[in-house]
Amino acid sequence: MTTLEELKDREEAVIIAVNGGAMFLRRMSSLNLREGKTVRKITSQPLRGPVIVEIDGRRYAIGKGMARKIVVRRVQE
Repeated sequence: MTTLEELKDREEAVIIAVNGGAMFLRRMSSLNLREGKTVRKITSQPLRGPVIVEIDGRRYAIGKGMARKIVVRRVQE
């Protein structure tokens, strides 16, 4: 297991856990980033830039700190 931030570009994974407080969990749920969902990391920007992810055909930009709180299991292709 790893975090969403640590995935390579274009790598797919299944979300195992979302760690954070109630507001963070609510925000991630509104983006459909929740346990059991498959997510693809599109890219991450250098330094402190956002991580671009795709879930259910939609792309979202989330902060690197947020991506560190999402635990995933890589999908083997």
